[in-house]
Amino acid sequence: MRIVEQCFTQLPAGPHTLSDEILLEAGVMADSGKRGDTDALWKTRAKTCGTLEGAGRAEHAGVVATAPAFTLPPKEEAYGNIEGLMRHFEIIMWGKGIQPPRGETYLAVEGGNGELGFHVVSDGTDRPYRVRCRPPCFFIMAALAKLLIGSTIADIVPTFGSVNMIAGELDR
Repeated sequence: MRIVEQCFTQLPAGPHTLSDEILLEAGVMADSGKRGDTDALWKTRAKTCGTLEGAGRAEHAGVVATAPAFTLPPKEEAYGNIEGLMRHFEIIMWGKGIQPPRGETYLAVEGGNGELGFHVVSDGTDRPYRVRCRPPCFFIMAALAKLLIGSTIADIVPTFGSVNMIAGELDR
């Protein structure tokens, strides 16, 4: 708490994000628009939940795409205004969405149990030629038999519990 207090005392004066803007709850703003009370809405912004505020905006600056239609709008735009929602819908719709170039790619992120990866092969159409998911638990469970070599039957339960298996990832 003392570190936060020091930050506030050393914060330089100047403009900040909490200037004279009026924030309205998103539901209140929508109800005002439905009633036709739109004059005040030009001076306000919708107050969304904390998980939508700025979600993905920093990453979108680093995305290099041949056309804006190849990137999904940030989450707060898709949930906060109709244009963002329509753009998201058009990109995701079958037959209306993006057409990735011919080729293949593998992209992985760090999941709770390890690497979660997707291998996508495209033939240049709007539907993938092949998609494969590499779930983290699949390879952990494949190694379970080797983990149990030399163990007793009683060791199965704690060993199985330690790998944190998610059954939905193993439906192959």
